[in-house]
Amino acid sequence: MSRLDALRHVAGLVGIATRHVDALGAVHEPDEETLSRLIASFGLPADPTEAAEALAETERTAPFGLAPVHIVAQEDPAPALSLKTPVEAGRVAWLCRLEDGTECSGHGDGAELKLPGGLPLGYHRLELAAGSEGAAISLVVAPASCHLPHALQPGARGWGLTAQLYGLRGECDWGIGDFSDLGLLCRRAATLGAAAIGINPLHALFAAEPRHFSPYSPSSRAWLDYRYIDVTAVPGFAEDPEARALAPAVAVAAARDAALVDYAAVAAVKRPVLEALFERFRLRELAAESALGVEFRAFRREGGAALAAFATFEALHEHFLDAGGPFSWQEWPAAMRNPASVEIAEFARANADRVEFFAFLQWQADRQLGEAAAAGRGNGNTAALAIGLYRDLAVGVNPHGAEAWADPELVVPGAAIGAPPDSLSRAGQNWGLAPINPLALRRRGFAPLIAALRANMRHAGVLRIDHVMGLQRLYWVPSGLPATAGAYVAYPFRDMLRLVALESRRHCCAVVGEDLGTVPEGFRATMQAANVLSYRIFAFERRGDGSFVAPGEYPALAAASAATHDLATLSGFWLGRDIAWRRQLGLYPDAASEATETGERRRDRLLLLEALAREGFLPPDRFGAFLSAEGEPSYKSELGEAILAYLGRSRARLMLVQLEDVAGEGEQANLPGTTDAHPNWRRRLSARLDDLLAGPEMMRIAALVGAARRQAAPETETDPG
Repeated sequence: MSRLDALRHVAGLVGIATRHVDALGAVHEPDEETLSRLIASFGLPADPTEAAEALAETERTAPFGLAPVHIVAQEDPAPALSLKTPVEAGRVAWLCRLEDGTECSGHGDGAELKLPGGLPLGYHRLELAAGSEGAAISLVVAPASCHLPHALQPGARGWGLTAQLYGLRGECDWGIGDFSDLGLLCRRAATLGAAAIGINPLHALFAAEPRHFSPYSPSSRAWLDYRYIDVTAVPGFAEDPEARALAPAVAVAAARDAALVDYAAVAAVKRPVLEALFERFRLRELAAESALGVEFRAFRREGGAALAAFATFEALHEHFLDAGGPFSWQEWPAAMRNPASVEIAEFARANADRVEFFAFLQWQADRQLGEAAAAGRGNGNTAALAIGLYRDLAVGVNPHGAEAWADPELVVPGAAIGAPPDSLSRAGQNWGLAPINPLALRRRGFAPLIAALRANMRHAGVLRIDHVMGLQRLYWVPSGLPATAGAYVAYPFRDMLRLVALESRRHCCAVVGEDLGTVPEGFRATMQAANVLSYRIFAFERRGDGSFVAPGEYPALAAASAATHDLATLSGFWLGRDIAWRRQLGLYPDAASEATETGERRRDRLLLLEALAREGFLPPDRFGAFLSAEGEPSYKSELGEAILAYLGRSRARLMLVQLEDVAGEGEQANLPGTTDAHPNWRRRLSARLDDLLAGPEMMRIAALVGAARRQAAPETETDPG
């Protein structure tokens, strides 16, 4: 067997695909270097023979041949486990300690252990004994499908508003949209008839380095970005003039009036005041064991080791950066790279006040997020969001952040998550995110996945899972190689989907799967069977001839939106702002690619007008108002409203309206393939939130979309949604 064949054999054992077809139809077969480096990133020996032996040894030494966690289908009437029973003892005794504290037990013979049907949903502990051998594993009983609230059941036709929280312009914000602005948005949207408010990921970024601000490249997905805290709503602010004086009005006004979010300026005005309010809190609330002090201590207890590790990382990161040290924990002294080291424990004790400060920030962020969500639920006398907050979970984490530091064996060194070539990026993509080792994930009993789901379903009625295909496979790119040299790595899809469903049920939180890009065959059908809403974007919903799919052809179990943060706004799409940016920044690989996209956009404008006319949203005699005889586009709000009404008429149970489109913004939040060249994640709405929500355009769109939703095509009995 050649070395390449041996590598392919090991790749098959760990789930590395040795062949895939990209979205452009090109076949890719990873070469020897790619396979070798990806196998090594699993923590296996570089030699393929030794790697195969190491995997076999792991399987041989597992007690009873069982993985650390076994997931049972709730609907299975006779669940069973396949055992590698010791030769000297064929009879296996088992004891199941249920999550509620009760127990059940029994015996099994042979290689199959039968468990009683009807075990309750949840996380249980299964203990086994046979002769001198014993084992204990996690036994998870999980449902087949996710929670669907009444507002997403068959026949439902709701709509929601989506916003980039950082981009909201509040009346009194400090340079960035905050949780108080979110609460206002929730209250006002409910009165307009919206069912949900969608927001960008709120994940914790890097408190000590504000220039890292992509919400999709977080330090931790389990905690929140403190910059969204409304400092004026923190306990003690109103009563403490000295704390207030730490943020000069001139500095706050400069941050507020900036055209773009200046994250460093936001941190500069917020941090000193938060520091002072924390000291006040320690002296007045914690020392006195007040109600707020008790609440904070309860929050820390609930956060447990995970919160302690995150807060310790934040203090460490601050410590090293203040001393002129490296940004990445991977360059710290060896002892500081190990969260379980004696030195880390000593640092945490010596810097207990700093660790407590970062825990305090998380408490305040969670408290204010909860209040914003509650604002959308109303109080019985006001309108309420039928679904609630629509949160967003990023596909991965920054390899230099807290989550990777807290569990370095979980993340993969030497590779990053990305995407193979497609129409948006013919060179493929490297997102710079740390992949999770699927072998380590199973060894951890999927605890990191469960923690991320719980953290982001908190206070939410819907969770959008970014790049949801990651439940089945992720595209790994070895460090230093081009994105075209990557390969797909498989994940335990069925088990992970069951866990998503279980947490969805427990949190009464629906799930939207962002299923754009290269989607595996059969994936959408599997997700649909699990009650996961598909994410359908207007610009991508086409027939084979390129024409736009009719509203009645949208799947019912879907969230339909005109665009996303990675795409042009309605105005930007029509005017070709995204094409202009790519041309200006030299993002096209050649002149032919630019000419192709420019030509396709010309065609799409006419196809779009024809689709709107076909459905009665725009008379043909109005075409000239938006497209000249020479093909020059002109955007008017009338066109945007027609598109939103068209989408509102779709069968999708949830339809989303971007606040940027209400405001008529021409620029998109993020331009894929760029970092500093385009102001990604920094754009602010041109209008104040109050004015926008009470303005005639918002009122008109709310009425228009509400009417379109009531007239949407009905679901049919054969509809798979």
